[in-house]
Amino acid sequence: MRPIAFLIPFALLAGVSLPAFAGTISIDGRGEITAAPDMAQINSGVTTQGATAREALDANTAAMAALIESLKQAGIESRDIQTSGFAVNPNYVYSDARDANGYSQPPKIDGYQVSNTVTVTVRKLADLGAILDTSVTVGANTVNGVTFAVADPTELLNEARKAAFADARTKAELYATAAGSSLEDIVSISESQGFNGPQPAPMYARAEMSDAAKVPVEAGEMSFAINVTVQWELADTSK
Repeated sequence: MRPIAFLIPFALLAGVSLPAFAGTISIDGRGEITAAPDMAQINSGVTTQGATAREALDANTAAMAALIESLKQAGIESRDIQTSGFAVNPNYVYSDARDANGYSQPPKIDGYQVSNTVTVTVRKLADLGAILDTSVTVGANTVNGVTFAVADPTELLNEARKAAFADARTKAELYATAAGSSLEDIVSISESQGFNGPQPAPMYARAEMSDAAKVPVEAGEMSFAINVTVQWELADTSK
């Protein structure tokens, strides 16, 4: 009876018409969606000088405390203020003088510099210019840049995915038709994300800015892109 048990499946398969494929086609697609940013991040802080490290640090601490307090008074929550940099460095003075053997004299320390920076998240873009102005007014003398963002880009990326797949399918169908074939089942899909938006631009504060009008800010638009690679089976049209 064992031979019969093995023959039955093959007998059944002999009467089944399985689809035939002529190979596969792999096509790249791209989808890009633009949107206005709805938040921004500022990297700003205070740099102070002093004859000693203690003197420079005390001055910096007082200035940073005033900066952070002004940010909170402007409506920035504590969770949106994060220390992102702190450094204490000596200031060196170099001399052309040489010793008795003709070697250059080592540099001497002439005071110290302390820098402290915070990254501030601004969730109301309408307040951005005023916050930049306020920061400089209370003592921030370093503003390293402004970065714009969209708080939740999920829906934008999903729309870009749809556009990317549609782009890939349109091109794949064109190639398949030109080859006298048609698309069958999808074999694989892979994606990669792309991002283009307003990039941070260095801004160096000056004391006279405290008397200026609110800092003008233009957020522009950001783009969210998806690149997708889709592979299809091609129908066998040789029969």
